[in-house]
Formats: sequence, structure tokens, C-alpha cells
Amino acid sequence: MMRILLVDDDTELCTMLKEYLGTEGFEADAVHDGEAGVSAALSGKYAIMVLDVMMPRMGGIETLRQIREKSRIPVIMLTAKGDDIDRIIGLELGADDYVPKPCQPRELVARLRAILRRTGSVETPEEDPNIPLVSGRLQLHPAYRRAELDGQALDLTSSEFNLLEMLLRAQGKVLNKNELCEQALGRPFTRFDRSVDVHMSNLRQKLGNYPDGRTPIQTVRGIGYQWQTE
Repeated sequence: MMRILLVDDDTELCTMLKEYLGTEGFEADAVHDGEAGVSAALSGKYAIMVLDVMMPRMGGIETLRQIREKSRIPVIMLTAKGDDIDRIIGLELGADDYVPKPCQPRELVARLRAILRRTGSVETPEEDPNIPLVSGRLQLHPAYRRAELDGQALDLTSSEFNLLEMLLRAQGKVLNKNELCEQALGRPFTRFDRSVDVHMSNLRQKLGNYPDGRTPIQTVRGIGYQWQTE
């Protein structure tokens, strides 16, 4: 069974989620503060974690910050409904997705499965995942979920990797936010959802600019994004 880590000070919610996740084929463990969450996340025992933003002493944002210093474990943040600031900060720190509270277990399971599917290669029958995708100094290895720039490994979240893979596979083509959100993040795009924008901003920082000052990821206003070759 796939093991999931729940980090939330709401013990009743954790008990309910553990029971529900068990019926869906997952094995879930729960801890109830940020310090324990960091320790458990870094243990290597879990495939993915669900992290609440609002916790006493050490909140979810600081917990995520400490985890991201040492681990790329996929993270879904639980945020207060309508709290865009926490969502944006979480995504900027490397969260893969978020679910608003009160949390609907069915939606959470759908998000968990979408991310877990995408920790494997995004592939189609016509695409060989063993063949790296190459653009100038960048190499992406879908089969191994590894990206390299000038031979140095890039530290990407699973969502960032999925978005970068989509851009490279569609070099020269503009990808709209709806298809990027659905295929890379596993959910439909909504009007005020900035997740794709934040992930793209993070990717730009990690990729840097070309010698002529251009960014590899071009924004196509009102539509989406396009990969520019060097």
C-alpha cells in the first residue's frame, strides 16, 4: 500500500482521513505538529504528504521550508478557503498542490492520485521515456525524473518537472493554462488559479536566462506559455 503522511493538529480530521484513505487503498500515518512533520517527511517512509498551513508553534509554511531544504517529497498543502497568500507562498516554496479546508476526502484522494501518477513519467504510447529531451544546455530524462542544466542536476518539484516536460515535448507550440493545469497538475484550470504561473516563475528562476537575456519560458499573454530554444 502507498504510504501517506498527514501533518495536521486537527486530530479528528486526521482520524477521519486515515479511515477514508484506508478504504481507497492507501496507508496513512498522522503527526500533529510541524517539528514531527519535518522528521517524518525526511524519514524516507512516505510517497507523499498532506500538510496543514495553520498549526501552532511551527506552521505549515515553515515546515515546508525546512522539508524542502533536504527533500523533494511531493506535498499537498491544506489551506484556508480563499487564502491566496498561503497558497502562493506554499507553491513558491515547492508545494505541488493545495486543497482548501474544509477538506473533501474525495477531492483529496483525486489530488493525491494525480500527483502520484505524475511522479512517474508523463508518457504516451508513441513516446519512449528512455530517450532524453534535449534543448541546448538542458536535458530532461523522463524515465528517471531527472533534469540537468550544463550537466548539473536541477532540483525540481514533481509539478515543475511535469510542466517542463510538457513544454519541451511541445517546443514551438503554445500551451494554454488549461491543458498545462489538467495534464501537469491533474486538475482543471479555474479563472483565478495562479498555480501554473507560480510554478513557471519558479522554473524560470532555476533555469536562468539565455546569454542574450531571453527566458526559455515565454509568456504568451492571454493564452499560456511556450518553450523558446536557445
